[in-house]
Amino acid sequence: MATLVTGGTGFVASNIVRMLAEQGEHVVVFDIAPPSDLLLKYIEPWGSRITFIQGDILNQNALEATSQHKITKIIHAAVFTGILPHIESGRSKDIVAINVMGTTNVLELASSLSVERFVYVSSGSVYGDDHPDPVVTEASVTNPHTLYAVTKHASELVTRRYGELHGFSTVSVRLGSPFGPMEQITDHRENQSLLKEWTRNIILGLPVQVGDQSVERTFTYVLDIARGICAVLNAPSLTYDLYNVSTGHKTTLKQILSVLRELHPDLHVLDNAALGPPPHGNNFMGSERLISDLGFCPQYDLYSALKEYWDWRSTNNFVE
Repeated sequence: MATLVTGGTGFVASNIVRMLAEQGEHVVVFDIAPPSDLLLKYIEPWGSRITFIQGDILNQNALEATSQHKITKIIHAAVFTGILPHIESGRSKDIVAINVMGTTNVLELASSLSVERFVYVSSGSVYGDDHPDPVVTEASVTNPHTLYAVTKHASELVTRRYGELHGFSTVSVRLGSPFGPMEQITDHRENQSLLKEWTRNIILGLPVQVGDQSVERTFTYVLDIARGICAVLNAPSLTYDLYNVSTGHKTTLKQILSVLRELHPDLHVLDNAALGPPPHGNNFMGSERLISDLGFCPQYDLYSALKEYWDWRSTNNFVE
């Protein structure tokens, strides 16, 4: 028995793969990109439990080839994160095709296999920016704007309906601003987190440029996100078919800089009044469903997350 993870060589999905394998599960990774040396090193202690298959989710026949591995559960994380304006305008059709038709193809596979559970990895971007709710919950009104956010929301609805029509358990998880190991620029994910940018500057001996340090943002360490998704995947039963997965805490840019300075006393901060607030992560996503229904509790605070992330960067000489 195995769990299929689509897009499993990517940022969040590779951490899901690692978490599943660490928990003793056999994982089949389906991705258009082969595993990099960086990824193979990251999952090396559990590599015997992981099988990589290279293929395109827009190719139904390629997807069907995974069925030989006795797939019983699926986490669909393959996506085109075409958020940057020049990518959204230049590759609009690709974003829609990969994110909606790709999801449909994986759901077709799930239907043919009669899987126990199908988890769709969605995004907090479906709520839109600057949501009026002080705490954004699963009951909050959605307001997707970018093609990425629109296709994420559409795929949630398609996922739900497929489960109803074909009789298998489906659930969507909306992620809140992940950061951590394995975040890197790829053909399908060019936008990067603020914390990756800042830690990169420290490595290169460059100043961290910041505007208003009182601005609040929410960040979630990627291994906490992976742990939350695995809890949803393996729960004996679910009360809901939608869960936010977020650390549930806002922090100011000043507080983040304070932690970074504690870890790296030579940190140089350059105040730049002309620099606007960083994009994304400005909604406070609550995860009460995940906590109350599944007993989930994040294991990392900001300090421990940044320290582990820095150690990973240093060990792997990861400068990007």
